[in-house]
Amino acid sequence: MIQCNDIILFQGDSITDAGRDRNILEANNRSGFGPGYVHHAAAFLLSDLPNYKLTIYNRGIGGNHITDLAERWQPDCLDLNPNILSILIGVNDTWHGQVNPQNCVPLAQFDRLYRNILDKSLAAPSRPKLILGQPFALRCGVVTDNWYPEFTDRQAIVEGIARDYGAVFVPYQREFEAAAADTGPAYWTIDGVHPTTAGHMLMARTWIETVCSQNVMVSTDHRKL
Repeated sequence: MIQCNDIILFQGDSITDAGRDRNILEANNRSGFGPGYVHHAAAFLLSDLPNYKLTIYNRGIGGNHITDLAERWQPDCLDLNPNILSILIGVNDTWHGQVNPQNCVPLAQFDRLYRNILDKSLAAPSRPKLILGQPFALRCGVVTDNWYPEFTDRQAIVEGIARDYGAVFVPYQREFEAAAADTGPAYWTIDGVHPTTAGHMLMARTWIETVCSQNVMVSTDHRKL
């Protein structure tokens, strides 16, 4: 899936943002990546594929809904011409609606806007390969029974979009639930939504393993990633 000279873009909300320095816009910058899963995944790729000359960006912004991604898609995606586009979005579209119903993005609108930004991306000259992360939540902190079944339906929408578009689907919910079965959810998420340090590393490993499983990527010394 990953080839020489690829431009890889991570997009999403605060989970992707992870407190990155938004004033740093150049690629492959540690402060520009933030300390979260994007940093871990990017560090793995850049260290294992040094001769691939990868260009990696993080453009996640905390608090974003799918509506925010749609509004900033031109400067924060299309203008970067990614060959590989990784998106994680959806938890705020449910969560913020729990605080104020006016902030909930209805499921039908979520589905429509998500497909629209993918259509725009695939119409661009780079026609990027798509990696769609499953929005996830663990039942602790801010996550209550009131989230369901709406949040489960939103997760299903993302999985269905990934299937329809032939995208790589990253099953974060499954991995977090499996990990939390032994430790409890608070080890992996601060509030049921935002990952701890361990949670971000779990995400990075899940992303790498899922992407690698689609196509074997071999580094210059012939070690499988």
